[in-house]
Amino acid sequence: MAGKDSLQRLVRAARRAREGAYSPYSGVKIGAAVLSSGGSIHTGANVENVSYGLSCCAERTALFSAVAGGDRKIVAIAVVGGSEEFTRPCGACRQVMVEFNPRMKVLMRGIDGFSEDGTAESLLPHRFRPAGLAKR
Repeated sequence: MAGKDSLQRLVRAARRAREGAYSPYSGVKIGAAVLSSGGSIHTGANVENVSYGLSCCAERTALFSAVAGGDRKIVAIAVVGGSEEFTRPCGACRQVMVEFNPRMKVLMRGIDGFSEDGTAESLLPHRFRPAGLAKR
């Protein structure tokens, strides 16, 4: 599991990533950073589109960046938003997180002082599992 120093670096990386958010429609800026089992950190920010369905959350952006970079063993993710209500991952992001590691540590931080930790499976206990696939 990730040590305290690694998790602090992860939160700092998510805070920096938040600055790159593209949110001209909602004004909501979210940053995320994921930590691989090898110690690599990949970041992402939310990217909006005028057609909201084409937007992508910071969490999925960071996770997809890690996977595209060859890191599929994710041990932690940090999400930083402006407040509690915009710092909790959406359902789609939760499903993607459990895909890569149900026991992934999830650090949620708001710039308003909100702070909560959990795991991907605690955020989505009844996740989608196609019939026939082994439980993870």
